[in-house]
Amino acid sequence: MKNHQLIFSLPIAVARPPFLTPSGVATMINRRDFLKFSALAAPGLLPASNIFAQTNTIRFGCPVPMSGPFAANGKFSEMGMKFAIQQAGKVIGKELSYTAIDTEGKPATAVRKVKDSIEKGTRFFIGGALSSESLAMGKEAARANSVFVTAAGADEITGNECNRATLRWSVPTFGAIEQTVRPLLDQFPNAKRWYTITPQYVFGDGLLATAKNIFKEKGIEHVGNSSHSLAEKEFSGYLTNAMAAKPDVLLLLNFGSQSSDMLRQAVSFGLKNKMKILMAWASGLEQFETLGANICEGVYFGVQYWHGVDAPFNKQFVSNVNNHLKIDPNYSFAAIYMGTKIVLDAITKANSTDPKAVIAAIEGMKYEGITGTEEIRASDHQVIKNYYLLKGKAKSAMRNKNDYVDIISFGKSFLPLDKTMCKMA
Repeated sequence: MKNHQLIFSLPIAVARPPFLTPSGVATMINRRDFLKFSALAAPGLLPASNIFAQTNTIRFGCPVPMSGPFAANGKFSEMGMKFAIQQAGKVIGKELSYTAIDTEGKPATAVRKVKDSIEKGTRFFIGGALSSESLAMGKEAARANSVFVTAAGADEITGNECNRATLRWSVPTFGAIEQTVRPLLDQFPNAKRWYTITPQYVFGDGLLATAKNIFKEKGIEHVGNSSHSLAEKEFSGYLTNAMAAKPDVLLLLNFGSQSSDMLRQAVSFGLKNKMKILMAWASGLEQFETLGANICEGVYFGVQYWHGVDAPFNKQFVSNVNNHLKIDPNYSFAAIYMGTKIVLDAITKANSTDPKAVIAAIEGMKYEGITGTEEIRASDHQVIKNYYLLKGKAKSAMRNKNDYVDIISFGKSFLPLDKTMCKMA
C-alpha cells in the first residue's frame, strides 16, 4: 500500500474491536480501557447503552465483505469510510470513529454482527455489497432505531421492502439496465439477438426482469439465459451455451469477481470477436485494474461511478484522494465515502446524533455529489443520481495508467414513486 499512515487493514472477528482515534489511527482497546468500560458497565454505575456516549464519540460501522469472493469491494469500502471520517474531523463537536464489520457476504452473518455492534452503541452503518445482505441489515437497522446506507442494487431496497432507517446511494437495477441496454440499442439498432447470464439472487433477478421488459418493448429476441449460483467460479459451460445461441450481444448480469472471471473466460473463448459484450453492473476502476486493458478493450460497462466524471465536487474529491492516498478513487471507495458524508452532513444539519432526527434531515437533501447534483427522494430514500455507460479503450489509447474507458452516455432512470411499491411507516 502506498500510504501507510492512512491505509490499513483491520483484523476481522477479533474479541477486541479496532477503533479510529481522533488522529485517524486504528487502535485496539487495551486492557486498562477494557477494565474501565467494564467498571462503567457494572450494576449501579452506568447502563451499558451509555458507556460509549461517555467517550463523546460518534461511532460508525462499515458492514461489508472483508473475506470471501467480494473481499476486494469490502477493502475499498472500508478505505472510503475512513477517508470520509478523517476529512470531517469532528462533527457537532464530537470525535468520529468507525469499526469494520466483515459480513462475509452472508445475510445471517451480516445481521448478527450488525446487531452486536448496535448493542455496543453504534447507530450509523454504511455498507452492504450484496443486495441480500443489505436487505437484511436494513431491516435490523429499522428494528433497532439506527441508520443504514447502502450501495446495493435490488429494487426492493427502496421498493416493497423499504423502511425509514434505510437509504440507498446507488442507482437500483432498474436504472442500471435502462442506462446501459437502451443506449446500446440506440447505438446498434441491428443488434436484435441478446443472450443473458444471471446470478440467482434478488439482484440478478431484478436486472434480468428489467432487461426482458426492454427486449419486449424493442422487439429484441432474447435467445437464452443461463443462471448460476453465487458460489460459481467456472463459467465455460454458460459461455458455450451463449456461443451456440449466436447472439449479437452478450449481457452479463453478475457482479464483482464472478463477472471478472466470466469476462476473462469469454475473452479467452474469442467472444469479443463474435458479439458485443455488455457488463451491466461493473465495479469500475478496481475491476478494470484486475482485468487489464487488453480484456476491457471494446467491452461495454455500466457503472455507478467513474473518477473521470466532469462534476465540480467530484474533481475536488478526486484531487483530495490523489493528494492524501496517491490513488484514484474507485466505485467501492467512492460509494461508501459518499454514504458516510451524507450521514455526517445530516448529523450536522440536525445538530443531533438521534437516528430519527438524522433521518429527517436526510429526507429531501439536495447537494453537489461525486456524480453531479444528487437528491435524496424523501418518499423512498433513493438517491437520484447518474448511471454511466463506459467502453473499454485500447491500451495504446490510454492517457494514463487508469484511463481504461471512455464515457459513452449517462443519465438518471428511476421508477416513479407510484410504481416503486415503497410504503414507509
